[in-house]
Amino acid sequence: MPVMLEVTKIFTFDAAHRIAEYVGKCHELHGHTYRVELTVRGPRDRRGIVVDFTDLKAIFKEFYERVLDHRYLNEVIPTANTTAENLAVWFFNYWDRHVRPRYPHLFPERIRIWETPTSYVTLTRADWEAGREDDGRWPEGEARFPEGAGCFPPGTGTGPRPGGG
Repeated sequence: MPVMLEVTKIFTFDAAHRIAEYVGKCHELHGHTYRVELTVRGPRDRRGIVVDFTDLKAIFKEFYERVLDHRYLNEVIPTANTTAENLAVWFFNYWDRHVRPRYPHLFPERIRIWETPTSYVTLTRADWEAGREDDGRWPEGEARFPEGAGCFPPGTGTGPRPGGG
């Protein structure tokens, strides 16, 4: 059996959200610069590479950054409360549904999502696989792009105004 190695690349994206059924300031609309640590696991190819860091970056940009960056997460992922925990689950589900068909040899081993410089959530592939069968509350691996969706929901008085004001 070949040596299995973990390769990690770190990304960031900016997004707004609010947490329903939460008592505290996170119930209100607010934003984060999220930090995502994506770890994949696999054997080295003939060149000695598991996956090129440039390829991981391209995957993140194509499949995640375009969906999440500068968006209002409650609209993009409407099937779940947009906690860091649910984002980690959604990340795996989205990969399984959208990334895996194009990159069947790659799968995340671990995802770590930082909401602040001192607070993060980690989900491993083993825990994701074990929990999928038992936990019906997990968010779907889908994203939605409502017309005009941006960081802030319509009518909040924040974000760009018609006419550039």
